[in-house]
Amino acid sequence: MRFFNWVYFLFFMILTFCANSWATNTVDILPMRDRADFLDNILAKRVELLLPKLMNEHKLDMWVIIGREYNEDPVLKTLLPATWLSARRTTILVFARKSDGSIGAHAIAPYNVGHVFEKAWDKAKQPNQWLALNELIESYRPNSIGINQSSHWAHADGLVATDKESLLSHLPEKYKTKVVSAEPVVIGWLEQRIPEEIAIYKDIVKLAHSIIAEAFSSRVITPGQTTTDDVVWWLRERIVELKLQTWFHPTVSIQRSDNVNVKHNSSLANDDGKQIILPGDLLHVDFGITYLRLNTDTQQHAYVLKPGETEAPHYLQKALLFGNQLQDIFTGHFSEGLTGNQVLARSRQQAISQGLQPTIYTHPLGYHGHGAGTTLGMWDSQEGVPGDGDYPLHVNTAYAIELNNAIFIEEWKKEIRIMLEEDAIFDKSGVWYLNGRQTELLLIKPRAS
Repeated sequence: MRFFNWVYFLFFMILTFCANSWATNTVDILPMRDRADFLDNILAKRVELLLPKLMNEHKLDMWVIIGREYNEDPVLKTLLPATWLSARRTTILVFARKSDGSIGAHAIAPYNVGHVFEKAWDKAKQPNQWLALNELIESYRPNSIGINQSSHWAHADGLVATDKESLLSHLPEKYKTKVVSAEPVVIGWLEQRIPEEIAIYKDIVKLAHSIIAEAFSSRVITPGQTTTDDVVWWLRERIVELKLQTWFHPTVSIQRSDNVNVKHNSSLANDDGKQIILPGDLLHVDFGITYLRLNTDTQQHAYVLKPGETEAPHYLQKALLFGNQLQDIFTGHFSEGLTGNQVLARSRQQAISQGLQPTIYTHPLGYHGHGAGTTLGMWDSQEGVPGDGDYPLHVNTAYAIELNNAIFIEEWKKEIRIMLEEDAIFDKSGVWYLNGRQTELLLIKPRAS
């Protein structure tokens, strides 16, 4: 019996290793302790290098972030130590410009808030947390005090009504007129990446791509048996196995020659999870992971080979190339200072003039999947997006280059959409993909008997 248990254990370990090696042979996934060290180091570097630039550029003397446990400001979660999974009681973080241009980082909280923030409240000496904040404000005498309020970005609108009331009720009268929106600093903090983040982002996107490649393979899919919902739940399980997270539930859908026309997202909305994957199907996945506080967002396509086929039909390969053409047109118009609506309009005009049928709905990517920054269209707003679409592009920012191109397939007697989404960085050199992009359809072969 003991011998059997050991054999079973070894067999289980071999299976586990083989399953994990598909994704982990290309990217080393950090242990939890190392992840925490990485995140805390990144936070310290961002506060040291990025925040002074933002606060000086926007002439914001002080930035006050307030959040209560389980009701945290979206920005507050990007500032907490890695070992803090939420705020504790009422947590107040304060950044203040010093005369030398550097930034003072302070925490007015009942506990020490990591190594970045200097503790600015001794509860034994000053029982009132708000008065402790006032003492800190008075020590800096700022001409502007930024709070997280925004009309266009939820990410920058995290100060809840109760906390704002408490702040203003305790704030000395002379400072109440100095309270302003911290919106431009908040957006800059969320959207801009430092070099160390860009370097690790390459591996994170590579990891996401490898998971998709495994999902769209004969290791997971048996044509005629596996359903789209089976693949979706395999993706969810795979993420857990790799000790990762997802910021949205994946979707897998089918376009095929005997199907009705697929309008944007209609198949996703109506898919009840019982669609059986068959030879000749064109599959689509929308998938994202969260790792080291950064998010991915990817859409790719796969073709299920029919008996005797060794590649996808030329008309589907050609359809993908038209999707790549649209990507090139779109990213070619990115330029620092242009608004999202300007880039959208110019891209659509050029694409339509070249015979494409584009729909563009690209969004910033980073600490949030649908991140803060410049929005470049929405699938139902192709004439532009008021507010965040009027926001200009900034360099060192990440985007999910999300779009689709409709094309009529004569062989299927119907229109299909090539829906692509790849993660990229926009910097001084232009737009470049963090781990390349899909230029060939993934191929799903029959499972060997």
